[in-house]
Amino acid sequence: MQYSVLGSSGVKVSRVCLGSMTWGLQNSQIEANEQIEYALNQGVNFIDTAELYPVPPSGDKYGGTETIIGNWLAQNPTRRKDLILASKIVGPGLSYIRGGAKITGESVIEAVDASLKRLQTSYIDLFQLHWPNRLSPHFAKHWPGKVKFSSVETEHETNGMLEILQALDSCVKAGKIRFCGLSNETPWGINAYLKLSQQYALPRMVSVQNEFSLLHAKDWPYLIENCVREDLAYLPWSPLAGGVLSGKYLQGNLPKGSRWTFEQRNGIFRDTPATHAATAKYVDLAKTHNVTPSQLALAWCDQVDGVTSTIIGATNMAQLKENIAAFSNPLSHDLISSIGQVFREYPVPF
Repeated sequence: MQYSVLGSSGVKVSRVCLGSMTWGLQNSQIEANEQIEYALNQGVNFIDTAELYPVPPSGDKYGGTETIIGNWLAQNPTRRKDLILASKIVGPGLSYIRGGAKITGESVIEAVDASLKRLQTSYIDLFQLHWPNRLSPHFAKHWPGKVKFSSVETEHETNGMLEILQALDSCVKAGKIRFCGLSNETPWGINAYLKLSQQYALPRMVSVQNEFSLLHAKDWPYLIENCVREDLAYLPWSPLAGGVLSGKYLQGNLPKGSRWTFEQRNGIFRDTPATHAATAKYVDLAKTHNVTPSQLALAWCDQVDGVTSTIIGATNMAQLKENIAAFSNPLSHDLISSIGQVFREYPVPF
């Protein structure tokens, strides 16, 4: 297993981050335990979760994934030191989580305390803002015209960011969290937080996790360069584009129990003709080069300059083993070149 430094934190994390959003819905406690044990044995030391999980989110399942991780930690207290554990506070919009309100200083403290209780730990290594308070161009809103940036008053937004940072600062000083990070953010959001941290001597954001894959690479090169220059870890989520890059949804297939069989908050927005056309070509390339389609997509993410650790997920052990193995087999120059040709043909398929 290879390791990278988590931005300006100085902490080393595995190039593979074990995502957990299926635990509590598609996966049981026993299955989650097995995934954690296998990942740790392979050298993975980075686990990502959120108060929102499992997904698709629902009021009756809210907090379930953190509870599962907490149960494992309670059974393995001496191994807490071996983990870099990341969690996230929900952004606005879900009525069953703090009334759907925006993130405030008060809600940060409330969420941290609740996550610590569910996780059965005294500290969270990386506490992240799951999505911004303002509408941002993520979750299928990246096409021009989907977000009207001028509708948000900059001063009002930055005042809210300052309040959030001050609450995070109190949590850091109390020993409840070690580092802070962002998720589903833009270059402006990243830089606004960094400026406020420097101006007011508050905790510095050390990472951002955004959707990033062969089918959704909008962060490259501009946002990723921003991360490199500002010493911010870049953590891709959904590197298989919701599983589609595995090839399992080609030709209209809808495997039983797969993610697309569950109701989605934003619909199955990745399901487009261009998505399937691009995926078919990536699948053919994988066959030609004797790797699985999933391994091709994950290894491609791993070799992108600026990527720190790629967040993977699995609903069974065969998938987990396949996915982790992808990071031990770098892609050849010829395959990277061939992937680039397909990418240029389908740069933004959904």
